[in-house]
Amino acid sequence: MSDTAQHQKPRDWAVWFQSCSRWKKMGIASLFGGIASLGHPPFDLTILTFLGLIAAFAMYGLTTTARDAALVGWAFGAGFFVTTLHWIIEPFMVDIARHGWLAPFAMFFLCGGLAIMYAIAFGVARWLSPNRLVLVMTLTVTEVLRAYLFTGFPWAMQSYAWVDSILGQSAAWIGPHGLNTLIFMMAALLSFRQSKFSIPFWGSTAGLVAVCAITLWPAPKGPMADASAPVVRLIQPNAEQHLKWDPAMMPVFYNRQLDFTSADNPVDLVVWPEIAVPFWLHEAGRPLEQISQAARGATVVLGIQRTENQRFYNTLIAANSDGHIMGQYDKGHLVPFGEFMPAASFLAQFGIYGLAANQDGGFAHGSGPGLVDLGPLGLAMPLICYEGIFPHLVNGAPNRADFLLMITNDAWFGKFSGPYQHLAQARMRAIEQGLPMVRVANTGVSAMIDARGHIIDHIPLGQAGYLDVALPPKLTRTLYNRTGDLPLFLVLCLALAALAATKWRKSD
Repeated sequence: MSDTAQHQKPRDWAVWFQSCSRWKKMGIASLFGGIASLGHPPFDLTILTFLGLIAAFAMYGLTTTARDAALVGWAFGAGFFVTTLHWIIEPFMVDIARHGWLAPFAMFFLCGGLAIMYAIAFGVARWLSPNRLVLVMTLTVTEVLRAYLFTGFPWAMQSYAWVDSILGQSAAWIGPHGLNTLIFMMAALLSFRQSKFSIPFWGSTAGLVAVCAITLWPAPKGPMADASAPVVRLIQPNAEQHLKWDPAMMPVFYNRQLDFTSADNPVDLVVWPEIAVPFWLHEAGRPLEQISQAARGATVVLGIQRTENQRFYNTLIAANSDGHIMGQYDKGHLVPFGEFMPAASFLAQFGIYGLAANQDGGFAHGSGPGLVDLGPLGLAMPLICYEGIFPHLVNGAPNRADFLLMITNDAWFGKFSGPYQHLAQARMRAIEQGLPMVRVANTGVSAMIDARGHIIDHIPLGQAGYLDVALPPKLTRTLYNRTGDLPLFLVLCLALAALAATKWRKSD
């Protein structure tokens, strides 16, 4: 080897990236998107999410046109969503003969469609300015829009990777979208190239070390329940989705829940999961009496289906010690293409039906966020499964509850990542509201969550069982509960509008 070759300086990575073909740049961006996904459950490697975002901002800084930036953004988003949401094929595998062929289309259209939001953020930011702080604003705005547009799907927001860290507690003040802004800001500032061993280099290094420390610093626990706190029994039957409606297995799962309800000492509240009773509500008089007898004086909350005026509802009911219904809530935010089908009659001609629907058109929408009065136990805000992923829905309760009450059937999400990601989002709802959450899942994870999002106790995924745990107290009303998403969204939109107006004036 010649002296020239030995002493040749390594090629600058920025120059190398800019010299890559468009497809190669997109491949690199997709790889870093996949790396960014590893901060989410079940991996929980939060620092990798942060490093992936730093790489995304660095690549954005190396683009020269809005088109190139949009392609890099789409590739990064596609890599992130495909890796994070790979569980989306699981619901189609429950009845593979009927729905299996739809799985690749669901993966492609959902992940590819969500990645368009990243493409818009990158492209619009680059059109406005090469400044990476503009990308912070456009990314936050598109994440807010992702939570609202086309019924919304704010699953796997970047902020959820920080639910276990002290940084995640800021969601009580600024909400998950404000936390997104903070995370994007830190990644943008640390993505700038610095000369080796210069003062900016050491500043960036110190900043990265500080961010790592914040990421690894565990969140504090919320206040513990005192001796007078009500005791709640969480019931987890572990009814796998492909067996849940098997006529031979329905009585097995039902009787299992009855046995769990009647076990050991009586408690104050018993909670069964989503659609836990294999009867329609109008046919459930005798089953409700059985359940109340098994509960031995406890209030019982459970999921059931009901029909009214030829419409079908996914419903939560609360029954008193006599089996009489004292509260009822119909699920308002349904899963599109799962619990209801847009253009249902048209799609039925091609054999396409909702995955969880009993009728061609699926379930009807309930009236929206509400409260259920559980008497001495206080006011509960009910959430049925999918509803728990929407921060603004939980923020939309007519009054402040004493605790959040989620019933869900995560058997649809498989056993690897989906249920754990859903649990992380439930924990973030508790942080945002400063309220404890009772979470009961058909196959898991059922958990009691305190008002800072800490899991007090739980029943592991894939296990049948019950858990008695005292309900922890709530905290004072949070700032996010008072303000919601609108102030942040308006400020960012006004700032972007001002940048756009400035650009237009300069172009005239």
